[in-house]
Amino acid sequence: MTTRTNLLDLTPSEAERVLREFAEAHGAGAYRGSQTARHLWTAPVATFEAMTELPAAFRALLAEHFTMPRLELTAQQTSTDGTRKFLFRMHDGQSIETVSIPDDDRVTFCISSQAGCPLACAFCATGAMGFARNLTPSEIAGQVRELALLDPPLRATNIVFMGMGEPLMNWAAVDRVLTILNSPQGFGIGARHITISTVGWLPGIQALAARPEQFRLAISVHAPSDALRATLMPVNIKFPLDDVIAAAADFDRRVTFEYVMLGGVNDQPEHAKMLASLAKRCRAFVNLIPLHPGGSMGFTPTGPSEIGKFARTIRAQGVEVAIRKSRGTDISAACGQLRVERLARGRPATADEDREVEIA
Repeated sequence: MTTRTNLLDLTPSEAERVLREFAEAHGAGAYRGSQTARHLWTAPVATFEAMTELPAAFRALLAEHFTMPRLELTAQQTSTDGTRKFLFRMHDGQSIETVSIPDDDRVTFCISSQAGCPLACAFCATGAMGFARNLTPSEIAGQVRELALLDPPLRATNIVFMGMGEPLMNWAAVDRVLTILNSPQGFGIGARHITISTVGWLPGIQALAARPEQFRLAISVHAPSDALRATLMPVNIKFPLDDVIAAAADFDRRVTFEYVMLGGVNDQPEHAKMLASLAKRCRAFVNLIPLHPGGSMGFTPTGPSEIGKFARTIRAQGVEVAIRKSRGTDISAACGQLRVERLARGRPATADEDREVEIA
């Protein structure tokens, strides 16, 4: 039996080359391969049978030799503010979340790169559920594809890798997905509209910096000192804050600090001044994040007025700062919550414990 090739694990240029060669070899003309490739990402369809401009016999041949695997949509929620959350089940029963956030003329998709997360940050619902495995390119980019296949279709103007998992620990797949998202033969989303969020996984930051496109980098700082950060984010022991800031300074593109506000933990005036000092070292923009109460993991959210004071202290140091708008608070929009509600938690795994975690 012929092993079928998963076209959605290939970059757009690879897929078109494979399909053109296949079409030519079967007497259909290379242009039929290009027609097929267009329906992977640019004008996606659910099945080969739905590629109605292709001859029926060629569509049957495609189905014999290739696959375009789907993600099963098992749950969705819509917030009063328009935020939509989707739970997808994959072929092995693992589930992941994707969030769509509308904002005027922009629609940002928050996508997942792992099933669960191995990093066990103290305030994160995803980290508490344990780690199952890395996602394949077709499972990561497939989240964007599935939303484009909805009726009516939901299409992204911006992508953030801020869903479940640490994207830079799954670099081999994420590297390929960045090409799918950015390529004109893929989704055609500008590199400046694609942000990769990391806890500070240094090999991945270096690998991302080596790409020529202007992808954005967001670093989850969440504490301005090694001592405090190590209590909240175990990865800080492996990659200390000083090394992460140095890598961000070398990145030489737009860098954002993500900083979730934890009442009485990291929200004091001295923390604001230390955070501003770190931001100056790598010319970072600071994004303050109100803790989502549903995913608080026992922490108390910092109050709005205190967050405002914290922001003003940072701004007084000459650093650009913003307070992220809380979205989807009525639909458990903190990352991982919908999955935790529907599925059992797993045992948290460490980065060194699971062999599927890849170093860039």
